[in-house]
Amino acid sequence: MGLLDGKVAIVTGAGRGLGRAEALELSKQGATVVVQDLGVALDGSNPSDDPANQVVAEIEAAGGKAEAHFGDVSDYDYAHSLITETAERYGDVHIIVNNAGILRDRMLFNMEEAEWDAVIRVHLKGHFATMRHAAAHWRQRAKDGHDVYGRIINTTSEAALFGSPGQPNYAAAKAGIISLTTSMANAMVKYGVTANAIAPRARTLMTTSSMGDMFAAPEDPNAFDVWAPENVSPLVAFLASPDAARVSGQVFIVWGNQVSLLAGPTVEQRFETEGAWTPEGLVSALAGVYEKREPTAGFKMPQG
Repeated sequence: MGLLDGKVAIVTGAGRGLGRAEALELSKQGATVVVQDLGVALDGSNPSDDPANQVVAEIEAAGGKAEAHFGDVSDYDYAHSLITETAERYGDVHIIVNNAGILRDRMLFNMEEAEWDAVIRVHLKGHFATMRHAAAHWRQRAKDGHDVYGRIINTTSEAALFGSPGQPNYAAAKAGIISLTTSMANAMVKYGVTANAIAPRARTLMTTSSMGDMFAAPEDPNAFDVWAPENVSPLVAFLASPDAARVSGQVFIVWGNQVSLLAGPTVEQRFETEGAWTPEGLVSALAGVYEKREPTAGFKMPQG
């Protein structure tokens, strides 16, 4: 018996990397998996059916059930068809794992409008489009008196938390995904639907292209591969499962053998004055606090 027996899952960007590992794990846990992928290169070019078909073949070879679905999840109408066709074929949709994304890395002062638009469209709108249509599907099921089982697992990034300087478009999109996730969690809680986000560290086409050898596999084939995408997929399976029914609106950093639960924004200090603040008063209250601080937090990959 698997954690997800009888469930139907859609995994976007499932042709490679994290999406592939997640699709394989969800199938291992008993889910029927729709392997959604446009099969494009890192920059969004050269679409191909091959990656998704290869993952479907892997799942079927292991005794699972899967089908490929090709399209651009940032296309609102395509995302609608992805949800409706899956529900019509299998009777329902239970799990959406959003992974699809591209990169257009550049410093803010060099970034072109098209580079901004493309990344925001694929990452943020791509997440929105599938979530919007899945939420409507689950809400309608509830109104019709049917049982509802809904799980959203979104992919954000630590770039959203630490402001990766060469990725202003990517960092902004991933920060938006966090807010979109918590908004859906609050909107759909009354229907029993959960929404969570993960910030994975893993060896993928995206990370190896932007961070070089940092995510290289160990030379010793018997050593634990800290950056293997397969280290991330068990958390996705848990969040998709009935055991995570009370887990919603959360953000997790996951890599290697670690899962970290993030706290929401908190107040560090509070400053008050008599009546309204003046600029001079704020100079007196705040300037000293920052005299010994760096002007920014600085971008670095947190350890541990």
